[in-house]
Amino acid sequence: MVLDVHAMAKQALSEIGVVFDEVKTDTPRKMCDEIMRAKRIACYGVGREGLMMKALCMRLMHLGFDAHVVGDMTTPHLGTNDLLIVSAGPGEFSTVLALMGVARRDGARTMVVTAQPAGKAPSQADVVIHLPAQTMANDLGGAASVLPMGSLYEAVQLIFFDLVTIMLRDLTGQKPEQIRARHTNLE
Repeated sequence: MVLDVHAMAKQALSEIGVVFDEVKTDTPRKMCDEIMRAKRIACYGVGREGLMMKALCMRLMHLGFDAHVVGDMTTPHLGTNDLLIVSAGPGEFSTVLALMGVARRDGARTMVVTAQPAGKAPSQADVVIHLPAQTMANDLGGAASVLPMGSLYEAVQLIFFDLVTIMLRDLTGQKPEQIRARHTNLE
């Protein structure tokens, strides 16, 4: 079986575009506002969503935010004026719910990035960022994405987070050189 990679790529890009057409126009600014008001930020997700959250966290660090990945041994305590950003594409994961509970208990705000805004995690969050893309929770039957399992959601996350990064750069008045100066030199 020979697959037409160009046709698949066009289909995948089209699907990503359809998702972005459905993202509310105030969503990126809502995320930026929460990030900018936070003293300290921790990011968390499971599986491939977790990789996208690590990518977001890295960009926040490049922008000069005090940002950390949950689970790293250097992640500090979250409390008042801090923000926990989690990904729960299908609406909930047990670890996400547990971490949200700890963050809320200690006074931090919580933000959930999700494809299912009616899910359990979004219902408990201070802020919900809705990216209406297919996840593994709804990839069987119907009009399934050309991308496997939850990859459409994860691809949208990566692009959305980089667009938020650009907005944060502009909102904080930083030049690309300032951001680049924070990039690791230990590669």
